[in-house]
Amino acid sequence: MAQGPTVAAVTPEARQALPEAVRQGIRAVANKAHMPFDGPQMDLFPNLELIAHFGVGYDAIDVAAASARGIRVTNTPDVLNEDVADLAVAMMLAFSRDIIRGDAWVREGTWASGRELPLNRKMSGARAGIAGMGRIGRAIADRLAAFGMEIHYTSRSEKQTPGWHWHGNDVVSLAGAVDWLVVAVVGGEETRGYVSKEALAALGSDGVVVNIARGSCIDEEALIAALEAREIAGAALDVFYNEPHVDARLVALDTVLLQPHQASATVETRRDMSVLQCDNLAAHLAGRALLTPVN
Repeated sequence: MAQGPTVAAVTPEARQALPEAVRQGIRAVANKAHMPFDGPQMDLFPNLELIAHFGVGYDAIDVAAASARGIRVTNTPDVLNEDVADLAVAMMLAFSRDIIRGDAWVREGTWASGRELPLNRKMSGARAGIAGMGRIGRAIADRLAAFGMEIHYTSRSEKQTPGWHWHGNDVVSLAGAVDWLVVAVVGGEETRGYVSKEALAALGSDGVVVNIARGSCIDEEALIAALEAREIAGAALDVFYNEPHVDARLVALDTVLLQPHQASATVETRRDMSVLQCDNLAAHLAGRALLTPVN
């Protein structure tokens, strides 16, 4: 779907290294998820008109800086909701039924030697809290409701739901009412440390945190401290502060289930994300309205 000459420059260093004549000619950038793109980088491309981002979260892009320079930003929402929700539920099931250790016991012969896996934790019928009832949060809640779970949630405004419990934007209140706290808020400075030390304390010793949002949405130091002190029962995490370099203290804990930020990583969804990113690029270069504008 090339609309003209293309240049690959993924990192800030690679963009800086491009010849000035090349940078002058660039009108649009296809940005990969989690790759930072700030004002100084935008200034490398004086004729830049569009940053088409691959991913629903666009916190890696300084949207305010883009707007100040007249640069449009797009993302790829909706097409990944179902896969992200699927992984959230999969992690909850894997944590509650000790799936990873059970697999290892069969493979390693532990089960055949006469040892039985300790009794697990029941998930169906428990209380689930969705921190951030946006499109992904709603998809998660719908799935958990099918497990007979009591649904609580935070959001800026109350949503139309089948009798679910709204806690405003008070994540501490939410955490205090549930057994599972699923983090689905958007990333960025506004939600940095959204799940705080106080929220973790309110969740309590039987509570489990599930994060498929951004690592920054949880106070990671407070989370590690709560896990090490057994002040919460555990965590299932697909995202981290300094990913892919995960804090060694999290890796060492047997009460944490870890995933490599793969919530949207299916062939079908990554294809749909790529198509939407390309469609935004094509629309802009053809002078048509953007499909999924951010600013």
